[in-house]
Amino acid sequence: MAGDKKTAIRERAYVIGKDDRMILNEIQKKFPITQRPYLGLARKLKLKEKDVIERVQKLKDVGIIRRIGASFSAKAVGFSSTLCAARVPPDKIEEFVSVVNTYPGVTHNYEREGELNIWFTLIAPSRKRIKRILTEISRKTGVKEILNLPARRTFKISVDFNFD
Repeated sequence: MAGDKKTAIRERAYVIGKDDRMILNEIQKKFPITQRPYLGLARKLKLKEKDVIERVQKLKDVGIIRRIGASFSAKAVGFSSTLCAARVPPDKIEEFVSVVNTYPGVTHNYEREGELNIWFTLIAPSRKRIKRILTEISRKTGVKEILNLPARRTFKISVDFNFD
């Protein structure tokens, strides 16, 4: 996939301009929940709606913005969440991640160095459902070691970047 458009864009350096920084600072915590959120951002930042939309799209295209969406506490809405770590042979990583990504409760995953080389987070209606999903992933991929590491206590609840 190295030749596809998104990969090619992501490989180029992108300099974050003043307006980009203002937008990034604003949308981290105060994204307007309105029929025209970009118009609300534009007015607040003294920009044009079209420019805000184009800049947000560009920041997404180059990989600076991964997603715009709500973050919620799984526990507060009656769900369970867990951090998972798997020991995946290098030649099975693509297949394993592809299977993991089919589950809607997977919020993100990443490869790390070490024996436990694929990590992902999973949210489901119950701990029992999480166990079933992990069993399914193991069965579908042949990966036998997938650790289920639910949090005992939350210490960090948000990360905000200051782009000023």
